[in-house]
Amino acid sequence: MVKLVGVMNIELHLPGRILQRQKTMLFLRFAAACILLVVFIIFCIASDAQEDKVYSGPQEGEVLPAFTVQGVYDDAEKELDYVTEAGKEPLLLIFVHDVNRQSISMTRVLSQYAKERSSDGLQAGVIFLDRDPLEAESRLQRIRHALTPGVRTSYSPEGLEGPGELGLNRRVMLTVLLAKSGVVVANFAMIQPSLNVDLPKIVASVCDAIGGEPPKIEDLLRDGGMSGMRTANATAEAPNLRALVGPLIRLDASPVEVDRIATDIEEQASRDDAIRRELGRIASTIVKSGKLSNYGTEKAREYLAKWAKEFADEAIREPEDKSPRR
Repeated sequence: MVKLVGVMNIELHLPGRILQRQKTMLFLRFAAACILLVVFIIFCIASDAQEDKVYSGPQEGEVLPAFTVQGVYDDAEKELDYVTEAGKEPLLLIFVHDVNRQSISMTRVLSQYAKERSSDGLQAGVIFLDRDPLEAESRLQRIRHALTPGVRTSYSPEGLEGPGELGLNRRVMLTVLLAKSGVVVANFAMIQPSLNVDLPKIVASVCDAIGGEPPKIEDLLRDGGMSGMRTANATAEAPNLRALVGPLIRLDASPVEVDRIATDIEEQASRDDAIRRELGRIASTIVKSGKLSNYGTEKAREYLAKWAKEFADEAIREPEDKSPRR
């Protein structure tokens, strides 16, 4: 009888133990699934971040191949080979893919800083890329006042892609390469260059390579010839032309409508320097992207091509500083 009671007690406790064990197993499986989900999310975020990174030219740690470009100004009619001439000295190269206010402002300030560090062995060169090399040379003569005197300036005869051995990305606005002993130590590919954000990073890389403390951004802007402008002006928002340009590039817009809209845009641009500059920047960016055919009708594209040529130089002119002088 005692044995029978004992057996019955064991049998009564078995279902509870089995249920507890099942709960434990379910919890462990759920925890493992959560951990795997977190790892997967982290992996996806890391992959997206890698894909979002913009590449242009040789990356850090890669050899900077020699290439030749056509000099202008003091180096007119000369072929320049910045890499070979620099040898083992540090070299800062600024490739200008798109000429507008943002790119020229960054180029001017950065090249001025490079000029000031020439006593520490830093060599520098500015290379402009344009679909039409002849137009590039002509434009460089027109915008000479906006560039840093004494810094070697050139353009690539190979068009928007630049020297083929470099693998530059035509969809960025600026590519800045810093090399030492012929090896890239820093690479900056900028779609929308910002003096407040990108300039300090580039200058810090230069200081890491050749020594010294990075100057304050206010000093960089002043030395770069922008002392007459407020810092905010360097990255001020351009006027939003969506309401003006949007109707122009509608696919269902008739030629008559396009002419009327374009006439209105040109009339406003003639009265407003900011609109004219931004119109030149937008049109130039579209044309140089090689995707002009994606915008509006054939008539609209004619106007965009016209403005890209007519207002391109306007895009690099800084607005007049009307603040009271002390």
